[in-house]
Amino acid sequence: MLAGSAVLAVGCASSTTRVTLLPQPDGRPSAVDVTLKQDNRTTELSRPYDLLAVRARSVKVKQLDAESVQQQYGPLLSVQPPKPEQFILYFENGSAELTTESKAALEQVLSRATNRPGSEILVIGHTDSIGKMEDNDVLSLDRAKVVHEMVLRRGFAASRVYASGRGEREPLVATDDEVAEPKNRRVEILVR
Repeated sequence: MLAGSAVLAVGCASSTTRVTLLPQPDGRPSAVDVTLKQDNRTTELSRPYDLLAVRARSVKVKQLDAESVQQQYGPLLSVQPPKPEQFILYFENGSAELTTESKAALEQVLSRATNRPGSEILVIGHTDSIGKMEDNDVLSLDRAKVVHEMVLRRGFAASRVYASGRGEREPLVATDDEVAEPKNRRVEILVR
């Protein structure tokens, strides 16, 4: 089982190699390119349950369904890690201070993360479009660092917690420049 931008089930049987593209947990489309070493030929799988079968130099792609994939790979699929959980916390305007509601929600987020042993936690800071882009880059990282420190104080290993800032580049609510939008002043926490 491999994970990346696409989730794959890979199996080999009777000198045939099979690659099956599984759907993303959140329903987003995905794709994967499979390149054969012997002739550098690349085949794209882009629909959920596409199956690529390679035997000798023969390459075949066919469409499977969820039931047939479950029958073939059931034991392998049953040991996948749990789906990632995503949380959003909001900040006061122009600061790295959580809103009152988000301070209260943080405890639940940390409890949920604690119940996932071995998980990684990604903390991604964002801003609205008020101010200079460079200043928003700094503020978004400051927001991520504040939450990062709270997570570390809860006992998570620093090697499993990552913080980054995206500034105003990825708004939840699209706005013109210099528009205050509370939903864009946030930290996204991904526990995977």
